[in-house]
Amino acid sequence: MYKDEMIQLHQFLVYVLKYLAEDDQITNDCSEYISLKISPHHIHKTKAEHKHAIFVLCKIIAQVVADKENNSIPDNVRNSLGDLVTRSQVELSAK
Repeated sequence: MYKDEMIQLHQFLVYVLKYLAEDDQITNDCSEYISLKISPHHIHKTKAEHKHAIFVLCKIIAQVVADKENNSIPDNVRNSLGDLVTRSQVELSAK
């Protein structure tokens, strides 16, 4: 995937998260994403940084949906997303 496509996906996931956020609870869930200090508007950030942010957003969205829909997302899917976040963080640290 090209960097501009990653940025578009990043922006889409931010919109999805905002759509799901109906209260201040989402701020607590997003602390990991907020601590990255990267948004889709930061086009100077690397492709790997946007990729990591995408994985973090996916993990948060899965958790929010699972909480709202009474665990409609299987645990193994949420765990796999957590593993992707960890692996992408390791990749960023190695660079």
